[in-house]
Amino acid sequence: MDTVPHTSKDKEKILEAIGVSSFEELLTSIPKRLRDFRWDLPCGVSELELAAELRGTAVRNTDFTSAVCYLGAGNYDHFIPAVVERLAHRSEFMTSYTPYQGEASQGTLQSMYEYQTLICELTGMDASNASMYDGASGLAEAVLLALRSDGRKKILLPQTVHPEYRAVVRTYLSYVGAEVVEVPALDGAVDLAKLRELLDGDAAAVVIQQPNFFGILEDAPEAAEAARKAGAHLIACVNPLSLGILKPPGEYGADIAVGEGQPLGNAVSYGGPHFGFFAVKEPLLRKIPGRIAGMTVDNAGRRAFVLTLQAREQHIRREKATSNICTNQALCALKGAIYLALLGREGIRKLGLLNVKNARETYERLLRIRGVSEFSRKPFFNEFVLYVDRPEEKLKESFRRNGILGPLPLARFDARMRSAYLFAVTEKRTPADLDRLVKAIEETKEGDYLASTGRGIKQTHF
Repeated sequence: MDTVPHTSKDKEKILEAIGVSSFEELLTSIPKRLRDFRWDLPCGVSELELAAELRGTAVRNTDFTSAVCYLGAGNYDHFIPAVVERLAHRSEFMTSYTPYQGEASQGTLQSMYEYQTLICELTGMDASNASMYDGASGLAEAVLLALRSDGRKKILLPQTVHPEYRAVVRTYLSYVGAEVVEVPALDGAVDLAKLRELLDGDAAAVVIQQPNFFGILEDAPEAAEAARKAGAHLIACVNPLSLGILKPPGEYGADIAVGEGQPLGNAVSYGGPHFGFFAVKEPLLRKIPGRIAGMTVDNAGRRAFVLTLQAREQHIRREKATSNICTNQALCALKGAIYLALLGREGIRKLGLLNVKNARETYERLLRIRGVSEFSRKPFFNEFVLYVDRPEEKLKESFRRNGILGPLPLARFDARMRSAYLFAVTEKRTPADLDRLVKAIEETKEGDYLASTGRGIKQTHF
C-alpha cells in the first residue's frame, strides 16, 4: 500500500499532527547557516573533481584527528586497535541471511554466542542477549522487564543517571501505567537515605548508574542491599571499561546489568551506531528481551549455534510480545567482542587503571587554576565535574581556538549547573593535551559566576 502523501492537503494534515504550520517551521531547530548551505558545484564535473570538492568540504568538520577531545557523557575517545575493524569485516560475519536460518548463519550466530559469553564474564551476570540498540534503550527495556516480572508499578530513577537516559525511560513508560520517582542526589551521588525512604512495596526496581553521569562512583552495593530488602530489582547501568577495576554488578547483587557498548572498540561516529549490552541473573532469563544465541549439536553430533529460548512469533505479537526489540546491533557488538578478546582480563584492568590515572592527574592540575573549583570530593572513574569561573561563550571560543572539543557544559541539562563542566579523560590523553587544556582555560579571564562563593564550592544537591 502506498502511504506517501501526494496532495498538499495530505501534507497539511501531517504538519498539523506534528504541531507545526509549515515544513520550514519544522526545520527551525537546525541552525540557519546549515539550512541555507548550498553546494556550489559546476555541472558536468568528473568523479575526480567531485571527490576533491567533497574532501575540501569534509575538512571543515572538527573531529578527533584535528582536535583533542574532552567530551564524554556516554561516548568516549578511546583507542581502537586496527585489528578490531579488520576482523569485524571478514566475510564470515557479513551475511544477508537472518540468524533464524541457522544453516546459513553459523558465523553470525557464533559471534553472538561469543559476545554473550564475554559480556557475562565482564558483568558477572548469568545470561546476556545478543545486544540492544544502545545503552539508553537497553536501560528502558530493563525497566520494562522489572515492571512485568512482579506486577509492581514504581521505578526509582536517580537524578545522577544520564539525563538523556532518564528521558528515554520516561518515553518508554509513557503509556504503561508506571510511576517514575526521581531519587535526589547528595554531593553528586545518590542520596541513599532518601532512596531507602522511597523504597516501599510498590517499587519494582531501583536504577543505579556506575559510574554515574558526573563520573562519580556510587555506593552500588548499598543500593543493591536496600533494593533487596524492599523486594525490588536492582538495575545497574554500567560503563563496561570501568569493570576492569570495579566490582561487577553480578557480584554486588544486581538483577539486571545494562550499558552503552561504545567504549568497547566502537568509534564515536557522531553518536552512533553503537550497541547496548543487556545481561540478567538466571531467574529473569526467560524474560530477557531481544535475541539469544545458544550452542547445541546437530544431528551428526557436530557443534552448532542457533537462536534459542524464544519463538519467532514473539516478535510479531505486538502488545503480548516480551519486547518490541526484534533485532540486534550485530556488527557493533562483534567489534565489542573482538575488543574484549584482544585485551583480555588483564588488558581491561590496565586500561581502567590508566583511565583513572589520567583523569586524576587532569583533575588535580585543573584545580590549581584560579577560578576552577570542586563539584564533589567523591571518587570518580574517567570523568569528573568542575566549576570553571569563565563566561561560557569566551571559554568555548578559547577551546575552539586551541583545538579542543569539550568539556561538556552541564547548564545544557540543568540551569542550576551554570559554570559546571563535565570533563572526560581517556587513555589517549597526553601531558601535551593537558597543557593545551590548561592554556585554553588560563587565557580566558575569570567571570563572576562564582564570586560570591569562592574556590572550593561543593554542589550538595542536584
